[in-house]
Amino acid sequence: MNYATIKWTDIANGEGVRISLFVSGCTHRCKNCFNEVAWDFAYGEAFDETVKEKIFTEMQSSFIAGLSLLGGEPLEPQNQEALYPFIKEFRARFPHKTVWCYTGFVFDEKTGMLRETQKNTPYTKDLISSFDVLVDGPYIEELKNIRLKFRGSSNQRVIDVQKTLAKGECVLYLE
Repeated sequence: MNYATIKWTDIANGEGVRISLFVSGCTHRCKNCFNEVAWDFAYGEAFDETVKEKIFTEMQSSFIAGLSLLGGEPLEPQNQEALYPFIKEFRARFPHKTVWCYTGFVFDEKTGMLRETQKNTPYTKDLISSFDVLVDGPYIEELKNIRLKFRGSSNQRVIDVQKTLAKGECVLYLE
């Protein structure tokens, strides 16, 4: 997996100060995407052990609230395969920090998977279940609303993943 950029002190993509990892690769092609350069899976740098350890080192700062995954598209199948062991290790090292993920896919709260079933992999359910918040749905230019918190268009949901999985129905983190 490649990544387009890392923002080491981001306050726009989740609550608190966060480290935001923008992965490369996206097949959605949303009109007026804010990060079109990251559509290409080969764009950017390789996400290797050195980058992973740098994130873990920076995550030790007490003012960092957690990690946000964006893109590109973190839940593209090939990105899931690379992110799964990283997030599993992140959770083991930082159980009190939060993980937010932004996806253009739609979360199916009944299955804990993606509604776009062809994008589900052996990692999907476990990966999503390790998130605290999932912002789902494609960016739709015609539904753009700059007053929305942590999302760009009104079709997107900010989901409390843990409460949703426990209840079996969508529980929004933010209205």
